[in-house]
Amino acid sequence: MPRLPHLVGTTTAAVALAVLATAPASADELTVSQPRVVAHFDLAAGQTPENIAVEPDGSADLTFASARQVAHVTRDGNASIRATLPEEPNPNTPVLKAATVFGIARAHDGTLYVDYATGTDKTGIWRIAPDGSAPRQIAQLPTTALPNGLALDERHGVLYAADSAQGIVWRVPRAGGTPTVWAKDTALDPVPVTGAGFGANGVKVHGGAVWVSNSDRGTLLRIPVRPNGSAGAVETRATGLTNVDDFTFPGPHDDTVLAALIGVSELVEVRPDGTHSVVLTQADGLSNPTSVAVRGCTLYVNSAAYFTQQDPNLLVAHLDR
Repeated sequence: MPRLPHLVGTTTAAVALAVLATAPASADELTVSQPRVVAHFDLAAGQTPENIAVEPDGSADLTFASARQVAHVTRDGNASIRATLPEEPNPNTPVLKAATVFGIARAHDGTLYVDYATGTDKTGIWRIAPDGSAPRQIAQLPTTALPNGLALDERHGVLYAADSAQGIVWRVPRAGGTPTVWAKDTALDPVPVTGAGFGANGVKVHGGAVWVSNSDRGTLLRIPVRPNGSAGAVETRATGLTNVDDFTFPGPHDDTVLAALIGVSELVEVRPDGTHSVVLTQADGLSNPTSVAVRGCTLYVNSAAYFTQQDPNLLVAHLDR
């Protein structure tokens, strides 16, 4: 979530938790230890790390939202620029009015997919091939869209993009083509007037469903994927996640989530019953965290410093289950 004039508290009183019929009775306890910042970035150069994809060797690919770039960061913190999205001289991006690179997803063959929002015909999903060729747009979204989180379902060959401005989850063939509105619901919408303008934000595919966070509403949502590929009814799985941004599942076998709370600079563990607790804070190095990823026993959290204006960075920690 790029810099906005203000952040607001979430409204959760009217949101009821759905019946957790599909959740396990219990989840593994998570312990996060040894946090350390491995890379610091240049705020003046627009190096605001928005989203993250982890490579097999433990290095990370980050989107630099304000610089329109994708950076590669090695395990020891050395950063280089993998790609730059084309400049948009007349951006009219919803909410932000600036060309911004958001979510990133990685395929097993090394292909990267990113969301680019400009308020022009460049808005959509772009592919970055492993061979280093220039990024190529594979799907064009409406100029009114604000594609934020991005998830790849390789098994079914589709991408899901969360539209923060319009409260939509878009579905796009991995090979590219015409986007379709996969899910549209008031639970995905931003909060009118009092909200920051960011509804649906992070998105992940997990356990036969598409999961979405809503920043303005502070909620974590689950949308089942029906056998025909269509969206089932939206379920609210957690509330009270103030200014939640992106999130991840640390393991494949339960619905425990690690979520970045951008406004309060915290990382929280969200349990399958909807309760949550803080596992990392600003004291550990977080500075408006926007995304989180896990590979093996390593936890990655990137901070964009949109509001603190201090120390955009990549933090890693040890994760025990």
